[in-house]
Amino acid sequence: MTPFSAIPQPNALIGVGLRHSHYSQALENNALNQQVDFVELHAENFFADGGIALTLLKDVSDKYQVSIHGTSLGLGSNMPVPNDVLKRFAQVVELSQAKWVSEHLCFNRAQVNGQTLHSGDLLPLAYNQKSLNILTDNIAQVQDTLGRPILIENLSAYIKASLLDKNQTDNMSEFEFLIALCEQAGCGLLLDINNLIVNALNQGQSNIVDHVYSQIKTLPANIVGEIHLAGFSDKQVNGFIVDDHANAVSDHCWELYKKSKDLFGNVPTLIEWDNDLPTWEV
Repeated sequence: MTPFSAIPQPNALIGVGLRHSHYSQALENNALNQQVDFVELHAENFFADGGIALTLLKDVSDKYQVSIHGTSLGLGSNMPVPNDVLKRFAQVVELSQAKWVSEHLCFNRAQVNGQTLHSGDLLPLAYNQKSLNILTDNIAQVQDTLGRPILIENLSAYIKASLLDKNQTDNMSEFEFLIALCEQAGCGLLLDINNLIVNALNQGQSNIVDHVYSQIKTLPANIVGEIHLAGFSDKQVNGFIVDDHANAVSDHCWELYKKSKDLFGNVPTLIEWDNDLPTWEV
């Protein structure tokens, strides 16, 4: 696989996450929709063998450029991606003519008492060579199937991997790990700025913008293939701010996005809003 390198864009492409309640409005022909350069669809919503879901997928891809975002592959899991899951994922990518394809830096699948279980959540990895090798193997499986590089999104995490397994310890920083992963696996990075903000707040960092910017400025510009912006609600769970995408993009996120544009140029940028959805016009 050829190493990933982002293609410089003359203008910033702006996308939005397309969710169920907005499907009909998004497919209308009007001036508002012409302002949207691309939409993000979650792959797993279109894993059906046929029917209205795949018809919708085609209708959306006829109108917009599409970014396909996965949540189920579990690329950090210590086992290959199941063939049936990967086959359905690849079908969605092909039918949507996806411009961008992405997944998360996480694991969610494991063998428990001889049975493969899926957590239904995005669980954190240790930043070490063992995790790097597992991810590289599984990303290679996906990229070989798709015949193209994918993007890996940095994670908002509420526990450390060492709390899940005392043998899992970090010997790299998160950003050292991300850079090494892109080099070793030939993938790109989906830089989620809101995830970094949520992590920094939960870590008790005093100056959020400076702290996050000190991390992102270490990234080589060519590995950043897409950027996510989002907001979060004031609700906390067990003392943690949750990355719930239930509010407008935060001021911190906008400020860091402006700084990111100076570093990475016109990277395709998507606004996520998944809960407490506003109207499509908003």
